Amino acid sequence: MTQIKNAENVRLFALNSNEPLAESIADKIGLPISKSSVEHFADGEIKITIDESVRGCEVYVIQSVSDPVNTNLMELLIMVDALRRASAAKINVVMPYYGYARQDRKARSREPITAKLVANLLEMDQIDRLVTIDLHAAQVQGFFDIPVDHLQATSLFSEYFDKQGLINEDTVVVAPDHAGVSFARKFAERIKAPIAIVDNRADEGRNQGEQAVPEYVIGDVKGKTALIVDDIVDTGGRMQLSAQALAKFGAKRIFGIATHPVLSGESVNILQNSLLEKLVVTDTIHLNDDKKFDKLVQLSVADLLGEAIIRIHNHQSIDTLFNRK
Repeated sequence: MTQIKNAENVRLFALNSNEPLAESIADKIGLPISKSSVEHFADGEIKITIDESVRGCEVYVIQSVSDPVNTNLMELLIMVDALRRASAAKINVVMPYYGYARQDRKARSREPITAKLVANLLEMDQIDRLVTIDLHAAQVQGFFDIPVDHLQATSLFSEYFDKQGLINEDTVVVAPDHAGVSFARKFAERIKAPIAIVDNRADEGRNQGEQAVPEYVIGDVKGKTALIVDDIVDTGGRMQLSAQALAKFGAKRIFGIATHPVLSGESVNILQNSLLEKLVVTDTIHLNDDKKFDKLVQLSVADLLGEAIIRIHNHQSIDTLFNRK
């Protein structure tokens, strides 16, 4: 890992969404997590106190906008406000999981664009830079007028499956629906594998239990090791149905890949009882013990984010992070 230079004026802060990841990032960089306290008034209002001087410092705030989404978002906004009023020279937000990104356009009339709203809130809060991983839609970067470093977890997944001996001429990368083709294609290009698409036309607003197994798979999966790739696994229904469709069309082995393990509702039971051999995710979202299950494999993004922070501080290119071997 690259060494950080002139670190005396660098501060790392961790809020409540993912303290284990923040601690791992701090260990990789070789800096302590600076002291702050987060308290709640009786009515739920959030109070944040910064317990050491940040005057003239370059600050990195680590916070995923994950469950509880609204609380974590407000914690972040209040923390940035406190840092700015405490005369921090530069405020960088490290958001491993960018919440509210799934509403990135008006798919129907009278709908909000919450990905843009969050971008507006962060910019009005006067952050200087955003570092994030695998946005739901890459064009969300364009909602900002500040630098956005959009990192990708593909290197972690390719390294894992390569070590498992599962990347070969019989491997096929599968998009769980047509909307996920672009995301799946990036991974397919990295491991030099063909791509297939589950022709899933179910209405996203319907209850997962009402959805039928997709009737078609575009591409050859018979006798193949299928890697279903998505950016988010939430209810688990799409991953479960995709696995069933692939099995129906003759896939030999089926694995799931998702950067962000949202894992809402009954997703743990759905995925554990699915036809997936393993579901491989990252730790952009902290998982309590009740959200861990036998088929789950969680990889850490601490090295990726730690290296990004060091390179940003050192004014070095982060291009190599997009092509990690």
